[in-house]
Amino acid sequence: MSAAKENNWPVLTRYESNHLRRIALPLGGIGTGTVSLGGRGNLQDWEIVNRPAKGFQLDKTFFALFTRDAEGNTCTRALEGAIPVEDFEGATGSLITNHGLPRFRNCRFEAAYPFGQVLLDDGDVPLQVRLQAFNPLVPGDAAASELPVAVMRFELTNPGDQPVAASVCGSLLNFIGTDGSQGEARGNVNEYRNGSLRGLFMRSEGIDSGAEQYGTLALASTPGADVSWRTAWQTFDSRPWGDALLDFWDDFSDDGRLEERDRGGEQAPVGSLAVSTTVAPGSSETITFLLCWHFPNRLAWPHGWHQPEAGPDNGVVIGNHYTSRFADAWEAADFCAANLDQLENDTLLFVNSFLASDLPEVVKESALYNVSTLRSQTTFRTPDGYTFGWEGCHDNAGCCFGSCTHVWNYEQATAFLFGELASGMREVEFLYATRDDGGMSFRVHLPLELATSWSVAAADGQMGCIMKIHRDWQLKGDDDWLRKLWPGVRRALEFCWLPGGWDADQDGVMEGCQHNTMDVEYYGPNPQMGIWYLGALRSGEEMARHLGETEFADRCHSLFEQGRAWLDANLFNGEYYEHEIRAANNPLDIRNMLTSDMGAPDPGEPVLQLGPGCLVDQLVGQFQAHVNGLGYLVDPANVRSTLDSIMRYNFRESFYGHFNHMRSYVLNDESALLMASYPRGGRSKRPFPYFNEVMTGFEYTAAIGMLYEGQMENGLRCIQAVRDRYDGKRRSPFNEAECGHHYARAMASWAAVPALTGFRYSGVTQSMAFAPSEGPSQQFWSNGYAWGLCRQTPGADGVQVELDVLYGELSLREFELTGFGSVAFEETERLGKGAQWRTLVRLS
Repeated sequence: MSAAKENNWPVLTRYESNHLRRIALPLGGIGTGTVSLGGRGNLQDWEIVNRPAKGFQLDKTFFALFTRDAEGNTCTRALEGAIPVEDFEGATGSLITNHGLPRFRNCRFEAAYPFGQVLLDDGDVPLQVRLQAFNPLVPGDAAASELPVAVMRFELTNPGDQPVAASVCGSLLNFIGTDGSQGEARGNVNEYRNGSLRGLFMRSEGIDSGAEQYGTLALASTPGADVSWRTAWQTFDSRPWGDALLDFWDDFSDDGRLEERDRGGEQAPVGSLAVSTTVAPGSSETITFLLCWHFPNRLAWPHGWHQPEAGPDNGVVIGNHYTSRFADAWEAADFCAANLDQLENDTLLFVNSFLASDLPEVVKESALYNVSTLRSQTTFRTPDGYTFGWEGCHDNAGCCFGSCTHVWNYEQATAFLFGELASGMREVEFLYATRDDGGMSFRVHLPLELATSWSVAAADGQMGCIMKIHRDWQLKGDDDWLRKLWPGVRRALEFCWLPGGWDADQDGVMEGCQHNTMDVEYYGPNPQMGIWYLGALRSGEEMARHLGETEFADRCHSLFEQGRAWLDANLFNGEYYEHEIRAANNPLDIRNMLTSDMGAPDPGEPVLQLGPGCLVDQLVGQFQAHVNGLGYLVDPANVRSTLDSIMRYNFRESFYGHFNHMRSYVLNDESALLMASYPRGGRSKRPFPYFNEVMTGFEYTAAIGMLYEGQMENGLRCIQAVRDRYDGKRRSPFNEAECGHHYARAMASWAAVPALTGFRYSGVTQSMAFAPSEGPSQQFWSNGYAWGLCRQTPGADGVQVELDVLYGELSLREFELTGFGSVAFEETERLGKGAQWRTLVRLS
C-alpha cells in the first residue's frame, strides 16, 4: 500500500458502454500463458496451464472493495463494472461467474498494450477506483518480457472532504489440477507467507508432479502492507446452499478484514488476501497485488488440430523456459516485486516512445495490440530458449502445430522487437527442420530430434524462411551466425532445382507442385509462390556473395532475372498477376515431400486452384522484400497496378450481400479485403478453399504493400477496416483470429512501422536509413536488439537528425535519409542505452 503517484500510464484507445463486453487483454509473458483482463475489470480466460482455455472462468475469484466513511457508513462492491444485459439470461439466471455480487454502475476501459486500465465509479461508493494491470514488455529483453505475472494495482481516490477507510481483497480459487478442459483439483493447499512479500502460496499435495496441470500459484502484496487473509473459505459440507460465498461476503463487509477458516476436506480451496488503508480527503492510495503462476510440464503439441493423438511427440513433456528460471510461483513473485519499478519503467519507456511517434493512430494500434499474440498460448519457449508457436488457438487446444512456416512467414513483430527469439526460430528451421536434400518440414515436431518427422515441404514457407534469415542476419549483423546456418539455407534453395521439384528446369519460375498457406497444392506458375521464390533467390544471392560464394550468388542472380522477366511477361494481365494452372503430366514424377492429403486428389486434373483470381496477398514476397531492403522483385509499375486492383476488386464496404461457404471473420456492415475476387471471370467450380473469406494477416500484407508504394489512403483505409472490426463490441481488440484465436499471421501488422518511416537497419554494414520528412518529425525505430526515437528537423542547410537510443546498443557507420543524402563515419559509432546522437544530413 502506498500513496498514489501521478498516473503516467499512456492511453491509446478508450472503450466504454457496449464496447466493453468483448475486451480481453492478455496478462502474461512470452511463453508463460495469460489470464485476461475483461472490459469490466474481471479476470477471465485462465490460460496459464500450458494450453488455451477460452471461456475458462474461476468461481469465487474476484477483487472486492470495502469502504467505511467518517460517519461509519459501510459499502462493499466487487471491483468490476456492471454485467451487460446481454448476459442476464440463462437456465439458472446469468451465466457470468460470481453474477450475484454488487458491482460499480459506471465503467470505462483504457488501453495501450500491455497496459490496461479500468475506471470504476458509483454514486453510492465514496471512492473512485482506477485498476491498472500489466505484464512487463521490454523489446530486446526477452527475460523481462517472459515473466509469469499479472500486476494488478488499485488506485483509490477520495473526492470527498472526510477520510475513508478502505480494503481491497483478492480471492483466488486454487484450481491446480485442471486447465479448463481436463483434469480436476485434488488435495490442494493454500498457505500464508510473510517475508519480502505477504500473501498466499497455493500448491497441491494430490496432483502428480509430472502432470501437465501440476504447478503453483501465488497471490501476494507488497511488503509492509496491512493485510488479513483466509487460506480457505467455509467448505461446502459445513456451509451448503452457497453459504461459503455468503460467509466470505459477511466477513469482509463487516470491517474490511478477514478471519481464517478451516479448509476441511475441500480439494480446491479458495484463498483470500485483503489489504487495508485509509484514503485522506482529496488524495489517493494504491494497493498492488501480484498474481503469479508456475506450471512446468508443457507437453509437445498436445492434441491440437492438425496434430493427431498418435503423433510421434504426443505426450512428451518438453517443459517451459520461464519455469526453468524460478522454483515456483512464489519465487517468481519475489523476483517481480523486487524488480517491479524497473520493469514498469522500461515498459512505460517503450510504450510511451512508440506512441510519441508520428505514426497514424490506427497503425500504432494494429502494430502494438497484435504483439499480445507473442504472449498468448499461441507462443511458447522451451527450456533451451527456443521459441515455437501454433498458428493460433482454438478454445481448448492449439490450432495447427509446428511453428508452421507458411503462416509465421508473414509476422514481423518478433524480428523487430525480440531479435534473439527470431534468430532462434531460424536456427530451428535450418539446423533441425531442413533435411539433407534441402526439403524443410513446414511443421516441426518436438523434441527437436523429431523435427523432420513432418513429411511435407511448403513452397511459400521454405522460400519465406530464406528471406527471413536474410532479414534477421541484417538486423543482427552476425556473420558467424549466418555461416553456421548457411549450409542449411543453401540446401533449402537448391531443393527447388531437384528433379520433380518446384523449379526442376531451373528457369527461375516455380512450375511444380506447390503446397502453400491455402492448405492445398497449386500446380503451375503463380504470383504467390513465384515472387516468394524470387525473393529467396535475391536473399540467397546477397548472403552467398557476402560469404564469398560468388558462383552460387551468380547462379541465384541469373535465375532471379530470368524468373522476374517471365512472371512480368506471362502472369501479369495488365491489372494484376494470375495463376497459370498446369496439370501434372505424370503425378508419379512429383518429388517426395511436395504433396499433402489436403489438395487436389488428382494432380492430372487439379482442383482447389487460384486460377485467374485476384489474390489479396499475391505480392507477399514483394512485401517481404521491401521489409528486407531488397528492392523490387518484379516490375514496380506492375506492383502498383496490382495493389490498385486488389483495392478495386477485393475491398468490400459491407458484407450484407456476400456469400461465404467457409469461416466468417467479417459480417454485415463491416468492411474488409476479400481473399480473392474474379473480376475477369474464370472462377472454377472448386477454387482454393478460402477465396470467400477474410483474414487480417493477409489484409495487412496488402495494406502495408500499399503503404510501401505511397498509396497511403488505401493502405490506411484497409488497416482501419480491420481495427474497426476489433472494437471491443464486436471482437476483442487483442485477439485477431484466423484459424483460431491470437493468430500469428496478424503480427504482419508491425511492418507498417518501417513502411511508413522508411526505417532500415543493417548490422552487417552498420547502417541506418529513414525516409526524409517534409517537416519536423519523430519516429520510433527498433531492430530487435535496440530501440529508440529519430527526430528530423529540415532546415536551409539540410536535415538535422537526432537519434536517441533508449534501450540496447547500436553500432553505426552510416546514416541515410533515403533519396536525400547520407553521412558516413571513419570509425563505428557505438551508441549505448541513453545515448543521443546528432548529425546534419545535406542534400546530395
